[in-house]
Amino acid sequence: MDKLKSVLSGEETRRDDRTILESVNEASTLGWGTRIKGFIACFVIGAACAIFGVAVLFLPRIGLILFIVFYTFGNICALCSTMFLMGPVKQLKRMCDKTRALATTIMITCLVLTLCAAFWWKNFGLALLFVILQVLSFTWYSLSYIPFVRDAILRLVAMCMK
Repeated sequence: MDKLKSVLSGEETRRDDRTILESVNEASTLGWGTRIKGFIACFVIGAACAIFGVAVLFLPRIGLILFIVFYTFGNICALCSTMFLMGPVKQLKRMCDKTRALATTIMITCLVLTLCAAFWWKNFGLALLFVILQVLSFTWYSLSYIPFVRDAILRLVAMCMK
């Protein structure tokens, strides 16, 4: 019956003109309470994975691999948690904003390179370097959501360098 109503009212033709991003955005219309619960759950899982990764770091033989996997997965969960608040399309658009594009690119590249260094290249020193870069790029990315903080940090660093 709904299909017939949409055809008769002309909504069917408008539905065909939608892009994939509009379809995804429409499909993710969650209530505010559900968004908050999803954000909290995803963020807590991410934080727990990161903390667990640090806790298992000193296990013999497998500690470093577990740390890399859990820490990277924790960062991915923390990043995805904000998609519950804004919606996936709006989050992806904000990640690609002029002010965040470089930080986003470095952060995602470091996430991928961390896993490549640990599993494919088997170079754990390089993997730890990429983990450090993950922390720095994720911090820089997160600070971009607070107005003028990154500018203040850059001025502080410039002042300390003189």
